[in-house]
Amino acid sequence: MDTRDNIHLRLKERVDIALEIGESHYREFKSGRQGRDGKKQPRAVGEIKNDIAKTLVAFANADGGELLVGIEDDGAVSGLPHSQEDIRRILAAPKDSIHKDTPLRLRRAAVVDYDGAKVLYFSVNKGSEFVHLTAKGECFRRDDRASAPTASEKIVFDRAEAASLKHDGEIVDLASVADLNQELLQSISRDLYRQISAEKLLQYWGLAEFDGDALKLRRAALLLFAKKPGKWHPRSQVRILKVRGTEEKTGVDFNLAEVGETDGNIFELLEGGWKLLRPHLTDTRFSGGGVFREQTIYPEWACREALINAITHRDYSNGGRGIEVKIFDDRLQIESPGELLSSIKLDDIKSLSGSHQARNSHVARVLRETGYIRDLGEGMRRIFELMEDNDLVAPALESSNGRFRVVFFDKRIHSRKERFWLDNFEGLRLSKAQKTVVLLGRDGRMMSAKEIFQAVGVVDEKACRELVESMMELGILENALGRSQVNSEAQALGREQESVPRYKVRVPAGQSRGVVRPAGGAKR
Repeated sequence: MDTRDNIHLRLKERVDIALEIGESHYREFKSGRQGRDGKKQPRAVGEIKNDIAKTLVAFANADGGELLVGIEDDGAVSGLPHSQEDIRRILAAPKDSIHKDTPLRLRRAAVVDYDGAKVLYFSVNKGSEFVHLTAKGECFRRDDRASAPTASEKIVFDRAEAASLKHDGEIVDLASVADLNQELLQSISRDLYRQISAEKLLQYWGLAEFDGDALKLRRAALLLFAKKPGKWHPRSQVRILKVRGTEEKTGVDFNLAEVGETDGNIFELLEGGWKLLRPHLTDTRFSGGGVFREQTIYPEWACREALINAITHRDYSNGGRGIEVKIFDDRLQIESPGELLSSIKLDDIKSLSGSHQARNSHVARVLRETGYIRDLGEGMRRIFELMEDNDLVAPALESSNGRFRVVFFDKRIHSRKERFWLDNFEGLRLSKAQKTVVLLGRDGRMMSAKEIFQAVGVVDEKACRELVESMMELGILENALGRSQVNSEAQALGREQESVPRYKVRVPAGQSRGVVRPAGGAKR
């Protein structure tokens, strides 16, 4: 047997892997049949071709992907029960069902005989020259697992962006599999794809192409797995810098000190960069009661998400700078080369709607399928949620001067007095709503049910009742007035019972750091 068969990933193997992983941002299944179970008939050829055009256009306008026709949504291989002529017509969809002015960068279109069932396999690269359209002039873009209608204006690329978008997908003629970390590749292969060879894994991810004689590597393969990354990229690095003060200074007042630097391939940067950064996310601070404790300044997972985001989406065509993390006295700043692509605005990201556009589509796909990143667009949403959950102000996002920055501030949503009061309830892991009620009842203040509704923003009576009951079960909220007292107060004040102050916050037993005695509260 020709030894080249050992490294060439066959189409049937691609189908095997796709079935094992299932549908995703990069993969979709389409059925070739319709109707009830047991009475399914072939779908109309024109309808299937429209589905193919829509899906491939959506992939090309996003991050590339693969489409398998003849497979049900649940992964069952049903095949195409069509004639040879109909299959030939369907196979031509990537050409005759796509707008002639926006041709696809199609990688494959083939018929696969899968255990006696005919499956059509299509794969398409991310586009960088056109906003791709169907023959009907429709524009779609992949959004998680859906092909969403999109205004073509949102997928406009300028020349500089086109260069950065193409960078990780370029073939590097002088590189070979011997330049890659085989141990890392094999480890990932064993964990994910049941011992598929390193060569076939590279092809499946689109990181390599077999030209009949040898594997040709894309630049993304070297960025991700190179043994000597510096040979292929001069600034594949993460630097951690400490700034003494709140502003950078130069000359005799120069106030930057390098904490550490890590370089390597992307997987090494992910682990090495995090190892360097993590110790700087906590500090020993005075917490009241004459006690100094180690406190979290910035939530670990928010900072980790931001670091992963910087490594994944930086502009690798810019070889002059690496990723820099600057730790100021009042903030932490993660900077990466490359501004936002023109199809994404800062307001789109800040809206937390999941908007995204992957500059390095090959890199992003590998990190998504190895679990380093979640669904594209989810990372930033998670960062904002974690900051809010930790009572910190929202991070700032900046895109200017060829850099993208995420800035975390050492600034709490609550005042010092409020934090001091909340310290009494620290070990209870209160929810945001519970903390709101605790603050509302600070220093013995009585609260009405209506006040709690309004403060928490709950309009559902059942949800508010459950909130109150949960705090009573914790022993931190009590009903200070009986039912008859509430009724009497309501009549005397001419209000509904929900407006009568009746609830009181209790400090957990053994806790008193944040308690402030009311005036005249000395012992008698």
